[in-house]
Amino acid sequence: MDNPVLAEVTRGSTVESRHRGSVIVVDADGAVVLSLGDVERPVFPRSAVKALQALPLLESGAADRFGLTPTEIALAVASHSGEERHAETSLAMLKKAGRDASCLECGAHWPMGEAATRALAKAGREPSALNNNCSGKHAGFICLSCGIDEDPAGYVNGAHPVQQAVRAALEEVTGAPHKAELSGTDGCSIPTYAVPLKALALGFARFGTGNGLGPKRAEAARRIREAVAANPFMVAGTGRFDTRFMEVFGARAFIKTGAEGVYCGTLPELGYGIALKCDDGAGRATEIAMAALVERFLPRQGDDEVAFAPFRETVLKNWNGIEVGRVRAAEALRPRA
Repeated sequence: MDNPVLAEVTRGSTVESRHRGSVIVVDADGAVVLSLGDVERPVFPRSAVKALQALPLLESGAADRFGLTPTEIALAVASHSGEERHAETSLAMLKKAGRDASCLECGAHWPMGEAATRALAKAGREPSALNNNCSGKHAGFICLSCGIDEDPAGYVNGAHPVQQAVRAALEEVTGAPHKAELSGTDGCSIPTYAVPLKALALGFARFGTGNGLGPKRAEAARRIREAVAANPFMVAGTGRFDTRFMEVFGARAFIKTGAEGVYCGTLPELGYGIALKCDDGAGRATEIAMAALVERFLPRQGDDEVAFAPFRETVLKNWNGIEVGRVRAAEALRPRA
């Protein structure tokens, strides 16, 4: 059976394209609130689980040992646009651990943000690993390694103590084994493991509430959520969906995108965890789907109707700036009247 349609793309008033996928929402006890499509098929969560990967950084005491600020903790869970503030903050984290950018093993690429790329090119500079969208996460890994008195060299390898700690945290929080036979290499060179969406949703329900976590891990999760809510720019960047959404909703909703159409999130006041996967990997579909799910379940406060308006649909324009269509959530995801 095909997975259901999560998002539709219109041209004029006609649906031109459809994005299928699967979605699950659970509470911290694992009770299913909503399930659409195949939620048991293992998927690679990619960057959607960066917040869970950062738990050992705080649990170990490394974040406090090096005096990492909430801004730096937020960057440790980021898929950032490579803007100057992102690069500078990554470097500041490394310096606190007595290291520099040469220790980063994530590779270099041009910034994800067009303005940041243009600024680098205009200055005649080449991108460095600091501009990599994962540099904050990797700076966190290096701080973790130094904090537990391990040589950070090779920290991206699965056998390194850092990745062993990260894998253990992922397994314990999601309740799913992270099997070698279902592993791959992420874009930033660390191991990534395919697990069911249902397990990812449970992991984020626990991350959002602390339920099912030990005291130290629950405290680490709380600090990460608060850091992100206070510094949403660091998690993505100028104009990016995650940043814009959490600038509006703050600590009420933690959401995080991953490559190839994965999105995870939590609604702490409800104790819900959310995980979705768009079959064709389309980011334009997952953003709209996640916003629709949050709107569907998040209790209304104040001006929420106005607040949600910019996230309900994406306006598509041609090169002359003429509106030609929209990306919108499919009926199955839209808030119930």
